[in-house]
Amino acid sequence: MIEKHYVLVGSGVAAVHAAKAIRDHDEQAVISIFGAEDALPYNRIKLSKGLFSDLHSEKVLIKQEKWYQKNKIEVHSSRTITTIDPEGKTVATADGQIIAYHKLLLCTGASNRKLSMDGATLRNVANIRDRNDADRIKASLLNGNRICVIGGGVQGIETAWSFVEAGYQVIIVEAASRLMIRQLDQQASTLLAEKIIGFGVNVQLGQGVKRILGTDCVQGVELEDGTFLPCENVVYSIGIVPNTVLAHQAGIQVEMGIVVNENMQTSHADVYAAGDASEFQGIVEGLWGGAIEQGRIAGLNMAGKSVPYQRAVPITLFNAFEMPLFSIGLVDERQCDISLTRTDREPNTSIFIKDGVIAGVISFEGVAASLPYKTAIEQKLKLDGIDPAHNSMEEMMTEMMKRSTI
Repeated sequence: MIEKHYVLVGSGVAAVHAAKAIRDHDEQAVISIFGAEDALPYNRIKLSKGLFSDLHSEKVLIKQEKWYQKNKIEVHSSRTITTIDPEGKTVATADGQIIAYHKLLLCTGASNRKLSMDGATLRNVANIRDRNDADRIKASLLNGNRICVIGGGVQGIETAWSFVEAGYQVIIVEAASRLMIRQLDQQASTLLAEKIIGFGVNVQLGQGVKRILGTDCVQGVELEDGTFLPCENVVYSIGIVPNTVLAHQAGIQVEMGIVVNENMQTSHADVYAAGDASEFQGIVEGLWGGAIEQGRIAGLNMAGKSVPYQRAVPITLFNAFEMPLFSIGLVDERQCDISLTRTDREPNTSIFIKDGVIAGVISFEGVAASLPYKTAIEQKLKLDGIDPAHNSMEEMMTEMMKRSTI
């Protein structure tokens, strides 16, 4: 009998959780993870949250080396897959090796969206996608450098906080009208901006950078209204682009990402995709938690279990500029029936109600406080008999937990 060989392309969190799911249900098969980077899979969230920590320590690894050894999962670091033959069920490496597979999983991730403006190719203009990027940025910094962070999303703000903590002067430029526009409403975003400004950061909202100025190195940025902001470094975080070239060249269906069904299966029956490269129901999630769950579901289905993927309620846990907050679910008041902000005992907690259930919440609290809200939102617990306008948030959530199935 020919040995089963599961080949996983990409060494991110989706691949690790897929490998675990496969091994949990298939003890005998060969599992191989191929990654372009020269290291075991690591936690990319650390690149912004802990930029100035030791990003090469074992603490940033998703799993320790002994875990892969125990589970007989082969990790081929610095091995790039260059072509796929879905009909012949083989992949080829950059050095010409042909590898047969039983099932193939594409976890090719995404690349950071590139700046397209004058000055974007100057020295000291950078973005952070992997540890090498982080190393280069840190090596380029000199004492007293001013850093312009383009992008006021979660990653941009976390990166800005890393620079502030390290003693650098920082500017944040966000083209949208508010920070973290996908996670926060106007009120919460204003509170966050005020906190950030309190740390001496220059926050520019509502207009983008028109061009980056300098001859060799960066000398400053010019905003769309002509304002000149002097700086020596530019770091940008303006979204991601799924890495789909490998799939596209193999004739696998690609739209924004690699199109998958509820089993994480692509247009070729024995090829699956998960994580930042995949597109499910027209959406590329690009979320850490989503990548974990997609990887797990892909692994289960590759191992013969028919388990559908269900998109999780989006959750953002944030703790930068000494301001913990969480955002869960639908937090756009335009799509909700009611939005309420309560400040009785709880610091600036806003809930968003749609069709008689809590659809979303924004609260300036730590991760532990998020759990009851997450449960209520995921289980779509009815607010029947609860008056959000008069009950305290604590009373509401106590009653909601009584109704929970957990």
